[in-house]
Amino acid sequence: MLLVLCGMACDRQPYQSGERLYKAHCANCHMDKGEGLGALIPPLAGADYLAKHQDQLPCLIRKGLKDTIVVNGKIYAEQMPPNEALTDVQITNILNYINSSWGNQHPAFQLEALREMLKKCQ
Repeated sequence: MLLVLCGMACDRQPYQSGERLYKAHCANCHMDKGEGLGALIPPLAGADYLAKHQDQLPCLIRKGLKDTIVVNGKIYAEQMPPNEALTDVQITNILNYINSSWGNQHPAFQLEALREMLKKCQ
């Protein structure tokens, strides 16, 4: 008989893969704690943009951004490079990490729903 003990350790960091991917692909600009980079790069921590644009976030990661955006009342015009090499699973993991970190409390992305969103990318 195999006994598996999990306890609270299993729930401590449910998005470890997303955290690793975020640090490798996003933290250079958005910083380790999602605070952004002054007037150049918008924050992800407590960003109203995340709440208002959940359906667009997968495309922003995959295709990047070349337009201005408003985050927490501030205008940001710096381009975000595309991350077309990331898989659908990796994008899901990154977004789930962002959505549950730094005070953000947004629903988790499901892989199939994310894939449908990615089909609509321009």
